[in-house]
Amino acid sequence: MPTSSSARAKRRIAALEEELETMRQERGGKQRSTTYYVAQGRAIRRMVCLYSSLEDLVAENDRRYEDRSQDSTMEQDRWQRGYIELTRTLPWLHTKLGNLEHDECDDMLKKLKKGADAARGDDTSSLKELVATWVNQDFRPSPLVKPNDKHLRGFASDICGKLLCPAEWDWNSDRVKAGIRDRTSDYIVSENSWPLFTYENYSINRDNLEEGFLRSKLLVLAFKAIFTSPSSAKEVDGDGDGADILENNRRARRKSDQTKVKTCVRFALSSVSSWRTVDGDFDYEAFWNNIVDFFEDTPGPVARRRMDKLLEWWTRKIFGTNHREDLTPDIVSHMSVNQLAEQRKAMEDAVFDSD
Repeated sequence: MPTSSSARAKRRIAALEEELETMRQERGGKQRSTTYYVAQGRAIRRMVCLYSSLEDLVAENDRRYEDRSQDSTMEQDRWQRGYIELTRTLPWLHTKLGNLEHDECDDMLKKLKKGADAARGDDTSSLKELVATWVNQDFRPSPLVKPNDKHLRGFASDICGKLLCPAEWDWNSDRVKAGIRDRTSDYIVSENSWPLFTYENYSINRDNLEEGFLRSKLLVLAFKAIFTSPSSAKEVDGDGDGADILENNRRARRKSDQTKVKTCVRFALSSVSSWRTVDGDFDYEAFWNNIVDFFEDTPGPVARRRMDKLLEWWTRKIFGTNHREDLTPDIVSHMSVNQLAEQRKAMEDAVFDSD
């Protein structure tokens, strides 16, 4: 049956407008999902793993449940611990991985990685300036460490060199200092040595290398700057102020958070201008793994208790002390809020009885 050309044109225009609106909605949905994944990914390099790829973590978790009989290497154990921490940090991820198609999973992981790497770049950039400021304030070196220039850091700087120096050597020795700067075979600076900046007061007890380890002021400043705010890093001599402790004190107890800070501080003190895995003989990824293993691979329950005390120290330094669990109903009943309520009720009852 013939129809008018204007009617056909109107219906065609309406169909095209509907198609265009559908395309806009799809594009908007994709943009929102991209923004969401990138934003969520910013937590990964801070709280899960600094180097391992997300694909490796997911693949290792799949491998363990596909073939439970296979033995695992140390690296595979790290990947599995990383996957578990990843699902704690992003609780929705495990279910999402099971529901999406393979291509969609790959796309999601790429977006998460984009956010993760961007956050790592932001943190290293911030610490580049902040670490210089803290070193200048505490040590007053001459010349001062320039906040915007890393070329005169590392072992070229006397104070940065001291903080980066392996704990087993004495930076004040001219022989040690020359050997490190000349990169002789007798003084190889690698991830197999703990840098002095990781120790409390930047000094060690050679008979007990665990004493004061991972309790330095520089590490606390860096942790606060990254995980709370740069302004909160102005004071670390006492305990934290307790702000948001109920919600946040778990963060200070995460080993991966602290491991990331130590790796980034080492990078900030070095003369390397851009993020890389290897700096001369020093392997940052191996250094990261050494710190994770220090927390995770304890020789027994006694060492485990020392690790728990260390994590409690970090919680207290960052977020202060909290005793809400000690507020029993009996204790609360004797506090002024309840006492005032009881007094008001008693006065009300007294007036009622007098009438």
